[in-house]
Amino acid sequence: MLSKYHWWRDAVIYQVYVRSFLDSTGDGVGDLAGVRAGLPYLKKLGVDGIWLSPFYPSPQHDHGYDVADYCDVDPLFGDLAEFDLLVAAARRLGIKVLLDIVPNHCSSEHRWFEEALVAEPGSEARARFHFADGRGADGCEPPNNWHAMFGGPAWSRVTEADGQAGQWYLHMFTPEQPDWNWRNPEVGAEFDRVLRFWLDRGVDGFRIDVAAGLFKHPELPDSDDPEADARTRDSVNPLAWNQPEVHAVWRQWRSICEEYTARDGQERLLVGEVSVPTAREHALYVRSDELHQAFFFDLLSAPWEADAFRKVISEAMQDIAGTGSTVTWVLNNHDQVRTVTRYGEPATGGSGLGAARARAAALLMLALPGAAYIYQGEELGLPEVVDLPDDVLTDPIFRRTGSRARIRDGCRVPLPWSGQASPFGFTSGAESAKPWLPQPEYFAEYATDRALADTRSFWHLYRDGLQLRAGLPQLGEGALRWLDSPPGVLAFERGDGVVCAVNFGTAPTAAPVSGTPLLSSGPCPAGVLPGSTAAWWINDR
Repeated sequence: MLSKYHWWRDAVIYQVYVRSFLDSTGDGVGDLAGVRAGLPYLKKLGVDGIWLSPFYPSPQHDHGYDVADYCDVDPLFGDLAEFDLLVAAARRLGIKVLLDIVPNHCSSEHRWFEEALVAEPGSEARARFHFADGRGADGCEPPNNWHAMFGGPAWSRVTEADGQAGQWYLHMFTPEQPDWNWRNPEVGAEFDRVLRFWLDRGVDGFRIDVAAGLFKHPELPDSDDPEADARTRDSVNPLAWNQPEVHAVWRQWRSICEEYTARDGQERLLVGEVSVPTAREHALYVRSDELHQAFFFDLLSAPWEADAFRKVISEAMQDIAGTGSTVTWVLNNHDQVRTVTRYGEPATGGSGLGAARARAAALLMLALPGAAYIYQGEELGLPEVVDLPDDVLTDPIFRRTGSRARIRDGCRVPLPWSGQASPFGFTSGAESAKPWLPQPEYFAEYATDRALADTRSFWHLYRDGLQLRAGLPQLGEGALRWLDSPPGVLAFERGDGVVCAVNFGTAPTAAPVSGTPLLSSGPCPAGVLPGSTAAWWINDR
């Protein structure tokens, strides 16, 4: 039976990568006050909520995903008073606020890890993490053969109090991000406290980083493919991810959220970053007493082909929606190549094939039953910045491997707001102020002020799609029926009579519904569906 508090089931959430959204202080780094200043823009766009990337105290080795204190604000981004102002402002505008929480690992500067480093082997302090003796002569080899997702061994050796080389600790990302040992009950109790701290400050829920992580195989055995995570940059090692014990944690967190929901009738949301091999395994995380939602990444990773999109959508609707949850659709986030570029757009233009496909994909995602998450800048059609010089790259993947493949800086370049030259209104400092990552000159074409003034822009497509979506009844609960369509065309009808069709090819074809569409991603005459175009109709038959 569905809860009556179900705002999240068809919500559209905007991901705010705080350091790249809007800078209020002139230091070149976005901050919480900047997010607050940008809320009217997001209200005008029409989103239901925001997800804030980590703003906690951190040495920023992985831009905040190395958390030193889970219950405070890094001075780089503001303070708790500013956070409270942001939440209050969002509430006045009817915008939900989700926080990014990182339970798989912390910073090597977290006080508990600093205690562990000076404690003895076998101590309670070390039991909160994965410390183990090494193998080989004098323990000089790592405890197992696992590799970290961001490159290199997943183990680092510490120097003990007597100055001798000692035990090793596990870090599935970087040495500055030691993994918590969730088999230690102290860890779970601490995160219960963290959740309550932020819920008491008025947040509406949490996006959970690496939600299929936390538990490792209790014996930490060797892997048959130790470099799989680094090779795919995904949670592939079955000994380190997707262990069955993790589901008890989500049941506990769900019970905490339900406790707060019962107090005031406002449902708190848990949405997980769940990377697992199949939609069926994904569905296990969104059972009625676990996470409310989990990002469905298969749409993001699908090639631009009608059959591929149909396959992943069908599997999601069958396996995930069948649990009583709704599918949480995503086309991009702070870890992925921007959609325009991924679909074939050159980095220096905005009017070609990649842009047309990205517009069509956006309209498709907003038509699908369920929830949707939009990464900041996608509504502007921003391309990936692919030519950042090596000396400005900050991604730990680059620092660890020296390779530019799969680095994430290009999708994190600060947003352009106005003007013809960097910093494009991003920072309140002087015109000479430098954003933390350099903005290319061509960002002038994508500035927010220009996008709002141009009714043909990506921004207006997103805004119009969100407005239409908001007026459609029970979108989160909607059924989906595939329609017969020619090769290269994907068409479906929802239970409310809305038809969405996407032409994945380049040649025009007949539209599945007669008449002028309600909305289309590009020029779309009645009865025709041009190539690389999506459109919505109401089926009046």
